[in-house]
Amino acid sequence: MRKKREADNVNTSSWLNTYADMITLLLCFFVAIYAFSNVDKAKFDTMVQSFRPGESSGNGSNVNIEDLGLDEDELERIRDILEEYTDEKGLSDEITMDLEERGLVIRFKDSVFFDSGKADIKPKSKNILHYLAEILKKSEFKSMQIKIEGHTDSDPIVHSNEYPTNWELSAIRATNVLRYLVEVENIEGNRISSSGYSYYRPIAPNDTKANKAKNRRVDIVILRESSQKNEPK
Repeated sequence: MRKKREADNVNTSSWLNTYADMITLLLCFFVAIYAFSNVDKAKFDTMVQSFRPGESSGNGSNVNIEDLGLDEDELERIRDILEEYTDEKGLSDEITMDLEERGLVIRFKDSVFFDSGKADIKPKSKNILHYLAEILKKSEFKSMQIKIEGHTDSDPIVHSNEYPTNWELSAIRATNVLRYLVEVENIEGNRISSSGYSYYRPIAPNDTKANKAKNRRVDIVILRESSQKNEPK
């Protein structure tokens, strides 16, 4: 009788272990399905390729889940909110939003913020920066890093003692936008930076008036989490 009870205990234990293993596998399966539902096809294919023999990146490192773009939804939400705002204000031709590899690029024609050859922010354009700041200060977006980038066309600056070259003009414009967001709109200084690129990062050839106007711009970039790792701390 004792041997029978011992046998029953062994059988019950084995059954429970099997059941627990099955539940664990099901849980892992549903977690994986949920995670992959937020990953676009191109990035998923990249991840799959990394697990295939002979097709790794060569550094032997594992795939980081942060690199799969799981902050895509947040960036798309910011873009959709801003697109609705620019449509309402009739600014769709002046401000564009594009999701790029490094994040959401909010592109402002220089005339939105500045007069020609100047770096002082126009009073009427401060409403736009206020609206953007209110979005970026929301709790779900507060961890996102921000870059302000100034760009010019290739025409040299003439008759200006303030800005000897396009380097100074692009850098001061970006810095003034940054200072307004930090000093007036209270964006945390440790999540924002500025750069001036002169005419060295054009988005169109500097060969016509229309193309030069495209290159004169200020870009506000909301960085993806994977891109933030490359930023100075």
